[in-house]
Amino acid sequence: MSPALRDAVRRLEALTGTGVLDPANGHSRWELYRVALASDAARPALLAAVVAETDAALASGVVGEALERVPRTERDAWVQALTPAVRAFSARRTLELGILEDLRSGPGVREFGPELIDGWSDWLQLRIATEVSDPSVLRALAESGRTKRIRRAASVALG
Repeated sequence: MSPALRDAVRRLEALTGTGVLDPANGHSRWELYRVALASDAARPALLAAVVAETDAALASGVVGEALERVPRTERDAWVQALTPAVRAFSARRTLELGILEDLRSGPGVREFGPELIDGWSDWLQLRIATEVSDPSVLRALAESGRTKRIRRAASVALG
C-alpha cells in the first residue's frame, strides 16, 4: 500500500468515524469508500483516495457510484481522477447522466430518431424510460428501444 493511499484511508476513517480492519485489502477499503460516498463532508477526501487508489477497478467502482451523487460540474474531476486505462466507462456514464438530467428537466434533445437512441446504452435507455415523462421521448423508446424490457417500460410509462 502506497503512503498516499494509507494517508487517504486514515483521513477517510477520521472523517467518517469508520475503521478499516485491513487497509491493504480492497474489500475493506470499498466498505470505507461506500460510507464516505454517503457523506458530503467526506467526498473531497474520497476523491483524493481515488487518485491514490492502487486498484484501478476499485477506483472505477467508487467513481461510478460518485457520479450520480456529485453535481454535474464536479463529475469531470472524478473521471480525471481515474487512470486512463479505466476512464472510458465513467466518461461515458458522465455524458449519459447529463442526457438523462436534460431530459428529466425538459426537452433536452429535439430529434428522438432511432439513430440517436441507438447511441444510448441500455442503461440510459432504461433509465429514460422509467424517469422521463416527455411523451415524444417515451414513444421513440417504445418503438426503437434496444431491448424488449426497454420498449415495454417506455410503453407502460406512456400509459
